[in-house]
Amino acid sequence: MSRAYLGLGSNVGDKAAMLRAAVEGLAATPGIRVVARSSDYRTPPWGDTDQDWFLNAALGIETTLSPHALLDACLGVEQALGRIRERRWGPRVIDIDVLSYAGAEVSDERLVLPHRYVRERAFVLVPLAEIAPDLVVGGETVSEALAKLDRSGIEPA
Repeated sequence: MSRAYLGLGSNVGDKAAMLRAAVEGLAATPGIRVVARSSDYRTPPWGDTDQDWFLNAALGIETTLSPHALLDACLGVEQALGRIRERRWGPRVIDIDVLSYAGAEVSDERLVLPHRYVRERAFVLVPLAEIAPDLVVGGETVSEALAKLDRSGIEPA
């Protein structure tokens, strides 16, 4: 079993219900066991800011899946929940990102690990710090990376 961390987000419809459904879908996937779940956090939009606020959370999982198979499982759950990719950083019913996978470094056309923006996004690091503050990503802990970022607008849901 390998330990991986996932980021979840939604800003369309019943956001809390969508996060719950994503966690349930992941937990029902063979080869994935959810071992930690952060609280939900209300966060301002990032990138394309002309959209509704997000609800974000983080999951710690144990998995027998390879990094690419885990990505495929996450994309499958997104699709099952109605995710349609229309524009980069745009509104989404659900988003599931593989943030870290057992310290692995991967960089190809489908997957970059650790996630290329994880240390730049407080909306990812706040929930991740709740469940894995000492996780090392890109040479620093989640807590150290978060200490460098502006957390304004991020609050427990």
